[in-house]
Amino acid sequence: MNVLNLEHISKTYGEKVIFDDISCGIHQGDKIGIIGINGTGKTTFLRILAGLEEADEGQVITQNGLRITYLPQHPEFPKGSTILSYVTQGQKEQSWNPETEAHMVLNKLGIEDHEEEIEHLSGGQKKRVALAAVLVNPTDVLILDEPTNHLDNEMASWLEDYLNRFKGVVIMVTHDRYFLDRVTNKILEISHGKIYSYEAKYSDFLEMKAQREEMEMASERKKQSILRMEIEWAKRGCRARSTKQRARLDRLEAMKNSTAPVRDKNVEIDSVETRMGKKTIELHHISKRFDDRVCIRDFDYIVLKNQRLGIIGPNGCGKSTLLKIIAGILEPDSGSVEIGDTIKIGYFSQEIEDMNSGQRVIDYIKDVAEFIPTRDGLISASKLLEQFLFDPAMQYAPIEKLSGGEKKRLYLLKVLAAAPNVLLLDEITNDIDIPTLTILEDYLDSFAGIVIAVSHDRYFLDNLADRIFEFDREGNLTQYEGGYTDYLEAKKRREGMSTDEAVNAKTSFAGKNMPEEIQEEKASVKTWKQNRSSKLKFSYKEQREYDTIDDDIAALEAKIEKLDADIMANATNSGKLNELTQEKAEAEAQLEEKMDRWVYLNDLAEQIEAQNKN
Repeated sequence: MNVLNLEHISKTYGEKVIFDDISCGIHQGDKIGIIGINGTGKTTFLRILAGLEEADEGQVITQNGLRITYLPQHPEFPKGSTILSYVTQGQKEQSWNPETEAHMVLNKLGIEDHEEEIEHLSGGQKKRVALAAVLVNPTDVLILDEPTNHLDNEMASWLEDYLNRFKGVVIMVTHDRYFLDRVTNKILEISHGKIYSYEAKYSDFLEMKAQREEMEMASERKKQSILRMEIEWAKRGCRARSTKQRARLDRLEAMKNSTAPVRDKNVEIDSVETRMGKKTIELHHISKRFDDRVCIRDFDYIVLKNQRLGIIGPNGCGKSTLLKIIAGILEPDSGSVEIGDTIKIGYFSQEIEDMNSGQRVIDYIKDVAEFIPTRDGLISASKLLEQFLFDPAMQYAPIEKLSGGEKKRLYLLKVLAAAPNVLLLDEITNDIDIPTLTILEDYLDSFAGIVIAVSHDRYFLDNLADRIFEFDREGNLTQYEGGYTDYLEAKKRREGMSTDEAVNAKTSFAGKNMPEEIQEEKASVKTWKQNRSSKLKFSYKEQREYDTIDDDIAALEAKIEKLDADIMANATNSGKLNELTQEKAEAEAQLEEKMDRWVYLNDLAEQIEAQNKN
């Protein structure tokens, strides 16, 4: 049963088309993930659903009495509110005690002092308070914009279980691919003003999207092949006397005016790393505390060349502090940090550095350099911005016009443009769209340098890390080899658990109600990447047919034209007329068959040519 319907929704901002006549229905029990690159309108879509923003055209129809609760990406709070009063606001008239559930949810989300004023909290803590308020509020539809931001792995696992048990509709935007795969049963993809629906979880969506795009491109290739053939036919001097010929010319004109499918552009990440000498980064028995809280306790480690380190642990344990000490932003209380002379650090902080909102996008990058070295030579700041999906119009717009995700992408570009050989990444996956994350992971895989990443994104860590360091709340770091899934297995072995306990631990650390065992989960990472297609080539028979088919078509067209003349000449000879008419029908059937083969062979030839270029 439909609980929400969007009918013919259109929305524009200035000259940018966000939605172009989109329609979709949302059913009871749907758990929907919204996918799309930054700037496509994911947050706008959620706000229209929540009734907080109006479409330019179209309407949203909701079931009578439907209760909708919305978690914004950047929540705002009344001044002077305490955590508990905010979370339970408007709930006093309920028959149950809202404070009991509020305490439970806040504790699960790592908020311990429930009477503290919200204005004293960090940005991540504020987001978790807003999430708690949404979850405590009785509702039929949960609309969540980036609910996993600022959640550590244990919190994300708890939220997965909560949403899986939730009886209503869930509609969310999130970058966390494991979270999407475990919670959703439907994906809505927003692309170039259109919306595409997939009845699938995230891992199946990838395959279905690839199939959709291939079908669209195959149809476009076929259309272009037919168009070229029709143009050649027209050039040979068709006579638009018969109804069939006139229809053929009309079809030619319609194909020329039709719109080709548009595919999302990919971010292109390319930079030249600074050469790295023998000495890298050496941490000698460093410790750090803030007041009575120990963040880092006697940590001793030498980072190896080209190493990929993932840093995990509960919120507030000291992960960001460790990166800041390595970057030279903070000094340890004891111990020392030695940085090699050739080391050039690029630091991507969790909170985007203060950007001059009035500064133009291109000037922000030119502050680093007018020309940036890449593997293909120097390129201009403007060209580099284009590779990061900032078109010329966006480049000369002020930064304040960018979405949150676009600002983060711009910040990442500035870090990479400085050609570092060490990347310190603090929660880089927050607010970055999944397509950009995929490209970033591919780039980091080939990056000739050291990567140290703090992240709660389990899929990102599985793709990136070859060693995991886990913080505990006492400031100690424990080392595990491999990615995140390897860490889970090693942690079970290290703690010497029984089989039943190991299953429970897996649920605690990697998400309750997980559909697959950990070993299968590890394999699933690979299945999300497209398999390489087999090499295309003509068979001997197809090659000969391809070489002669144009002449065959021309000969059949000439034959049909001669038969037309013969039919006119024998209009009074009924016996001969029947014979010529039958011969013409056979020739036209042969021509139709040859045209279909021409389209197929030319389509195959184009695919082979594109394959050989790559």
